[in-house]
Amino acid sequence: MDMMLLGIGLGVAVAVLFIGALAFARAGSLSQAWWGLTVAGHAAANPSLGAKLAALIGDPSASIPKPLPHTISPTIPVPPSASPEPTGEALRVLSLLQAEARLVDFLMEDISGAPDAAVGAGVREVHKKAAATIKKYIVIEAVLGGTEGDRVTVEKGFNPSAIRVLGNVTGAPPYHGELQHAGWKVKELKLPGIAEGQDPFVLQPAEVQM
Repeated sequence: MDMMLLGIGLGVAVAVLFIGALAFARAGSLSQAWWGLTVAGHAAANPSLGAKLAALIGDPSASIPKPLPHTISPTIPVPPSASPEPTGEALRVLSLLQAEARLVDFLMEDISGAPDAAVGAGVREVHKKAAATIKKYIVIEAVLGGTEGDRVTVEKGFNPSAIRVLGNVTGAPPYHGELQHAGWKVKELKLPGIAEGQDPFVLQPAEVQM
């Protein structure tokens, strides 16, 4: 029992000496070290004084930034973009062909039982008026010059939307072949505007005679 008490006493003495040595090393002199230990003792006994000293000296724990809590933002699904509403702009030509050549009337009529002579006469009339309507509002020209059967050359850098190369195509252009169709493209469009309030999906209004 005496040996245990002796060991505890020696341990406390060594701890006090160690703390004193650290204080002396930091303070630079014995008097300053003793003053620091005295102040520390008063601060431990007086919480208000300890708080003021911590604010003056700086709380070591305050210099260590606390990690921000990791939050996961909920994923908001993006609704699919709605398909654009169809417009009647593409129907302007068909509307004009109906108004001036009665093309829709001809195409919607059942001619399966009509005699060939009557069909031929009707086609001739519709063709004449439809061609005049197209030439009136649209300037159309051939994509390639020449006539069907001519030998033509498709140069490098050609527009695949304007020229379609058929058959066994190998290697890189220029390609040499026989013209099957000269193609058509619109050079100028002169369509009249739609009157305000007019439904562009109505190709031909119904007519009622009073």
